[in-house]
Amino acid sequence: MPTNMISAEGRRRLQERYDFLWETERPRMVKNMADAAAEGDRSENAEYIYSKKRLREIDRELKHLGDRLKVVKVVYPPLHPTAASFGCWVTYEDEDGNEKSYQLVGPDEFDVNQGKISVDSPVGKALLGKKVDDEVTIKRPAGDLTVTILAIGSSKPA
Repeated sequence: MPTNMISAEGRRRLQERYDFLWETERPRMVKNMADAAAEGDRSENAEYIYSKKRLREIDRELKHLGDRLKVVKVVYPPLHPTAASFGCWVTYEDEDGNEKSYQLVGPDEFDVNQGKISVDSPVGKALLGKKVDDEVTIKRPAGDLTVTILAIGSSKPA
């Protein structure tokens, strides 16, 4: 069961995606499907088949987003965190001296390329509640990794 926490920005993005699909993308696919159906034989009509398939995908995503929007709770990160918690940026150093910084976010908004990891992930779970100078063991398929927390903050490190 995923965590229901989300940042205000993450909640806004989910709502925007839902609104776009409902107000723009779905009506466009319905029109495409109707136009393609008017051309005759639907069994060999590629545009009709594609539009029907895409409409199912949109409806599936709308259901998922609608279900998530009903249960997510906006959580604001602490202004001056003393321990790693939701919304905080955590910087750690691994055994080889490599530094990494991640923001702990909910499962609906993780993006490793932007430095956002889910609190439900193995790394997120290992970091939660830890403080600066704590040694943390992160369980990974490639083997355990021991890191040391260097900083915890409410904003992205420079």
